[in-house]
Amino acid sequence: MAHRFFVAPEKIEGDTIEITGEDVRHIVKVLRLKNGDEVIIADGTGQEYYGKLAAAKKERVTVKVERKAFAASEPPVKVTLLQGIPKGDKMELIVQKCTELGIFRIVPVAAARTIVQLSPEKARNRVERWQRVAEEAAKQSQRAIIPRVEEVRTVEAAISKFGQGLMLVPWEEERSRTMKEVLQQHGQAKDVTLLIGPEGGLEASEVELAMSQNAVPVTLGPRILRTETAGWAALTMILYELGDLGGTKVGS
Repeated sequence: MAHRFFVAPEKIEGDTIEITGEDVRHIVKVLRLKNGDEVIIADGTGQEYYGKLAAAKKERVTVKVERKAFAASEPPVKVTLLQGIPKGDKMELIVQKCTELGIFRIVPVAAARTIVQLSPEKARNRVERWQRVAEEAAKQSQRAIIPRVEEVRTVEAAISKFGQGLMLVPWEEERSRTMKEVLQQHGQAKDVTLLIGPEGGLEASEVELAMSQNAVPVTLGPRILRTETAGWAALTMILYELGDLGGTKVGS
């Protein structure tokens, strides 16, 4: 199987692609690829380039493109996760697994019950680390894009900027409206936003704020899920019902 790498669109000129940075060492020292070896390059926008190594130097690798195509590996629905920041390294796990499943964007949210208090500098450092996790997970799962991890925002700011399309709020206080029935009612949705609380969940005032922006509270089922589980579970339900999880033939 050809190895896959991401490059910025500006690194692509006609039928020539230039790879720089850490990937150069990985290609030359770890994978030991040679001229003529096949590779797949994704530009992060959904376009994929199929080609062969043409030259490998200390600081850059050149790829000669043979053909290009729009990637079939991205789901037809874009899901944005507004994730209440959890304790410890749980956020890294959330970013990794949601990227593997097909998330489009992740927004770390400082909610009322968020235990972790981050200074602006620490928040920037965490976001940079989470973005690296997303990039590695995108490579491993053969994504055509790298989901963007946005800067840390309050619940209000996150909803205001990213609460487009169908917005769902899995909430333990919701007893009757199920995720399944809401998704079945919105079978043509192309943009979905998920708001997940941190440990301890969302406060009622935060759910009410989301509802004032047309969010729909839903139940995921009879069991209470941890914050690091709820996002994966909800994303899986959305991409199964509206996307390509479990129902698209590979290569179709």
